[in-house]
Amino acid sequence: MPDTFKPRTDEEARDVVRWAMAEHEPLEIVGQASKRAIGRPVQAGHLLDMSGLAGIELYEPEELVLTALPGTPIAEIEAALAARNQELAFDPLDYGPLLGNPAGQGTLGGVIAANLAGSKRLKHGAARDHVLGMDAVSGRGEIFHSGGRVVKNVTGYDLPRALTGSWGTLAVATRITLKVLPRAQTEATFLLSGLGDDEAATAMTAAMGSSAEVSAAAHLPAAAAQDLAARGHALSGPATLLRLEGFGPSVDYRFERLRALLGAGRPVVRVEADASRALWRAVRDADAFVGTDDLVWRLSVAPTAGAALVAQLAGRFACKAFYDWSGGLVWLAVPGTDAHAEAIRAAIAACGGGHATLVRAPAPLRSSIPVFQPQPAPLAALAARLKEQFDPHGILNPGRMTAGH
Repeated sequence: MPDTFKPRTDEEARDVVRWAMAEHEPLEIVGQASKRAIGRPVQAGHLLDMSGLAGIELYEPEELVLTALPGTPIAEIEAALAARNQELAFDPLDYGPLLGNPAGQGTLGGVIAANLAGSKRLKHGAARDHVLGMDAVSGRGEIFHSGGRVVKNVTGYDLPRALTGSWGTLAVATRITLKVLPRAQTEATFLLSGLGDDEAATAMTAAMGSSAEVSAAAHLPAAAAQDLAARGHALSGPATLLRLEGFGPSVDYRFERLRALLGAGRPVVRVEADASRALWRAVRDADAFVGTDDLVWRLSVAPTAGAALVAQLAGRFACKAFYDWSGGLVWLAVPGTDAHAEAIRAAIAACGGGHATLVRAPAPLRSSIPVFQPQPAPLAALAARLKEQFDPHGILNPGRMTAGH
């Protein structure tokens, strides 16, 4: 059999999985392979290339619903939505440049497999919160459907939520239905300069809890701000960013509310629509760490714990960081070849708990340490039961999330 399979229908994808199951031949599942370097290297000798299953099958702007095949480029979907003044509100990040690939290569299947979300996650949720339905092929070689008004199938699982974020280890998605939302008429960024990490955390918490309806909050310490300034963004020194979206008069009013809440005696800059969108794309996609050789982590903690976590880590080893999700998402760059995985996860536990994912590292290192956060025993047992239900022979992306699974 060939080393690469490229199905163009659900039935062809099912037949490949059935062959792999019968022959005990594991499959690595990719779209455009833009996220192939995240996770443990997959232990498979055959590639299931889903890029041939591509295209938007259904788009009903009035109903805020879109159905597309997994190999559809996210850029194509976003362009179709933009033409109708709509968007994917979870704003999926583009890992391509961070991993040394061109921008704009991600596919819908990859976004759902990785449960991606950008800076507006606190307001709109992650990808799984926008999935209405899914068709997929299980590791048993069975096509199943869960969509629209179907909440659960006979297994008792909410299938779209169970499969979103499973990195292709449970099933192969062949069709995905999403809810979409109207796009804001305009936006602006309220930029506070000169705050330290702790001050910024306090400011972001106050802004997110205010009536200003902030859709995203991030903080760039001096080093990260300098890196983005070198890429053409108008930043100087530490920058705390608060995103406002909506109708123009509403954005203007809420901007002044933030000025009254946070701006007394502090330098405030207004970043207008196009520059604001470009700046938030740079934050979302971790552009500050693009083009370096550093190891890169994504750390998810309580928003009030991010600054303390970084301070603790900086006291133990060299690192650079910046904050998204109002301080709850910490992007951490570590120079050298030591990922400091045990120290990072111990520090997260000491700060109240959270998750650490090693996003960028050489394959040998990703093979030798847990890339994803090790699960507590009850969650690990549930994950094992899900794997047994959907892929009992372990042929789908084996080893990507944990050794041997």
